[in-house]
Amino acid sequence: MNRAVLQKEFNKDEIDILKNDTEILSSFFENKNDGSIVYVLENLGRLENGDSKEPLIKLLNNKNENIRLLAIKNLAKIGDVSLLQIFLKFAQQDESTEVRRESVSGIGRLRNEKAIPALIKLLSDKDPKVVMQAIRGLLVFSKNDSVKQELKKLISHPNELIKEVIGKEINGINYSSNSAGKHDEFPNYLKNLVVQGDVVETLGHVPSESVHLTFTSPPYYNARDYSIYQSYEEYLNFLEKVFKEVHRVTKEGRFFILNTSPIIIPRISRAHSSKRYPIPYDIHPILVKMGWEFVDDIVWVKPEASVKNRNAGFLQHRKPLGYKPNAVSEMIMVYRKKTDKLIDWNISQYSWDKVKRSKVADKYETTNIWHIGPTFDKVHSAVFPIELCNRVIKYYSFVDDLIFDPFAGSGTLGLAAVNLDRHFFLTEKEPKYVNRMKEDLIRGSSLFSSKNNQPNFVDIQNFISLTKQSI
Repeated sequence: MNRAVLQKEFNKDEIDILKNDTEILSSFFENKNDGSIVYVLENLGRLENGDSKEPLIKLLNNKNENIRLLAIKNLAKIGDVSLLQIFLKFAQQDESTEVRRESVSGIGRLRNEKAIPALIKLLSDKDPKVVMQAIRGLLVFSKNDSVKQELKKLISHPNELIKEVIGKEINGINYSSNSAGKHDEFPNYLKNLVVQGDVVETLGHVPSESVHLTFTSPPYYNARDYSIYQSYEEYLNFLEKVFKEVHRVTKEGRFFILNTSPIIIPRISRAHSSKRYPIPYDIHPILVKMGWEFVDDIVWVKPEASVKNRNAGFLQHRKPLGYKPNAVSEMIMVYRKKTDKLIDWNISQYSWDKVKRSKVADKYETTNIWHIGPTFDKVHSAVFPIELCNRVIKYYSFVDDLIFDPFAGSGTLGLAAVNLDRHFFLTEKEPKYVNRMKEDLIRGSSLFSSKNNQPNFVDIQNFISLTKQSI
């Protein structure tokens, strides 16, 4: 029976009659099909007396997992401590993990000291979600010394989320900000600044927690003439140094968006194989270890006609093992600087007017598959499409924020930032790309509203002088 029919059959008044009469409710559960029972259980609402208790307890023997789950959930609304042993029994013995977790939640919702031994017993359960529910119930009694000692034992639990919760709630571990400045502000000398020089050296002179958003695509490993490394390990070590500094200069709880893709190093002869390096997947564990929290993966899909054809040989022979798909996608990996604060806290650091001006317009991308054509440039061989920059900036920053790209290339991110009423901070070591940025930004000088807002191009020495003048 579909929900529209059920809604007509069981209106609010009829459900109120059911839940306030033990005999009528028992008869209903005994004589109706599973669909009707589930619908009523989902819509029982508040249960302020015990009339529903016995009929709900009988449902705990039902073979339907969803019915048992909803029966537990409704029993927990009654708040009757006499249900403690029933909750504990199903928390320990039910074959459904969902029913077990809901049963632990029921124990916690009793908020009664008699539940403490049962919750402590469940801390040793093999299901981390059961343990998390038990922790949640015990945190109500965290001032109780025996409860505190039991929770502290979990700091060595193998599950990372459990360790994180215990570290924060019991041991006082937090990821607090080191910055005394306001969250929506940054050093004025970084506004619309391009530094020509080594990125690691440059970042070494940037104050901690200065940047609101970083979006970048690192140089490809030995696939372009501007990035030569002795080994893949050296390449990853270099990126680790850069992204550690990016982490330091990023404001608490703000985002780092990384665009990478696997790359192919061509074979030296027909007697040898080419080598494909999984860059995004090798960088990920390095980033997590240094304190970035993984949030999302977005797949940037380009038209097949725009990428190198790897199918030619297979098209001819069609022999298994020789298949090579055309690489039309790149990864946009979304990370957040680890913090014990929720994203709501970050948003609350801004005025309502600034939040309102930053709201994303309709027709935004709703999926993690972004179809965006590539951009080709005679100076730079790997240019960000402006649409890619626009989306990242709109979704992960506010107006007047500082947007950073440590590998700026031709500076597309800077143009996008200004177009969207943000400010940019870019670093780039190659003179030809910096010259290209000067051309583009001067040509787009109408974007800059005042003399004080003009783009500033400096070398590393002049940048160091700027930082010293601001102290």
